Amino acid sequence: MDNKLLLLTSKKQKLDSFRPLPPELVKNLDDWFKVELTYTSNAIEGNTLTRAETALVVEKGITVQGKSLTEHLEATNHVEALDYVKTLVGKERQDITEDDIMNIHRLILNKIEAGSAGRYRTQHARLTETDVVLPNPVKVPDLMQEFVKWLVSDNSDHIAKIAAAAHYKLVSIHPFSDGNGRTSRLLMNLLLMQEGYPPAIIRKEDRLAYINSLERAQKGNGLDDFYNLIYEAVDRSLDIYLEAIEPERISVAELSPEQRFYTTEEVAKLLKVDPESVRRYVRSGKLRAVRLGGKFIRIDRVDLNNFIEGLKR
Repeated sequence: MDNKLLLLTSKKQKLDSFRPLPPELVKNLDDWFKVELTYTSNAIEGNTLTRAETALVVEKGITVQGKSLTEHLEATNHVEALDYVKTLVGKERQDITEDDIMNIHRLILNKIEAGSAGRYRTQHARLTETDVVLPNPVKVPDLMQEFVKWLVSDNSDHIAKIAAAAHYKLVSIHPFSDGNGRTSRLLMNLLLMQEGYPPAIIRKEDRLAYINSLERAQKGNGLDDFYNLIYEAVDRSLDIYLEAIEPERISVAELSPEQRFYTTEEVAKLLKVDPESVRRYVRSGKLRAVRLGGKFIRIDRVDLNNFIEGLKR
């Protein structure tokens, strides 16, 4: 098995050793992932709502001035689709149906493109950022039947590979007029959550690498880049869960360049400021952080590096 997949298995086993998790922690994690998944999945497709604006829309029902109705609906629809996906987590992968996928898509496009929501496309489609040729719409129903047959078949591969492959196969069929990426990512995360993994978040800053890896695979250049990007996303989510379980980690004297997350105190030490200054950076939105329940804060190494580069400019 791929070393990356072995690492995911090891971290999942560690996470399982802490289960059942405290209900308050589960709720905080669910709330954070709900906003983050919605923000990132829509941002990849061009939605201009910021992370903070997305939270206002989906958590408080607030309308954001200057943003379109469609962008608001994309946020609320994604949350509804995610809630629906969670009702399917108790199913086995072998019990997923074509209707389940259609229902996810129906919720994604609800009130946006009512005539297309939950229906296969009948027109030829072309991706704007690539010259990849998509299947003829006449072939879509048969391709989807073949896809679901593959999806529910016996498969000894690691669930992260199955989930990534399902995402790739569905988005490459491109069965819908719009919403293919969001539907594919939700299906991928359904498969992961069915096996007890947290959902994978493809970050906005990974958009180009994500699109390029899909295009390379669709042109026959292999799936390695795409698989690795998804595995990294799963790994990042596992780390968020494990960090949340052990938030009392004490800052170390020498920070490892390999560690993924830093505490407020560790960042303060690196920046040579007091911890409250770091919290102000986070509150102002200048420094991205994982915040759960308003208490737990961890800062991703990538986000810290971006922040430091911004200070230099």
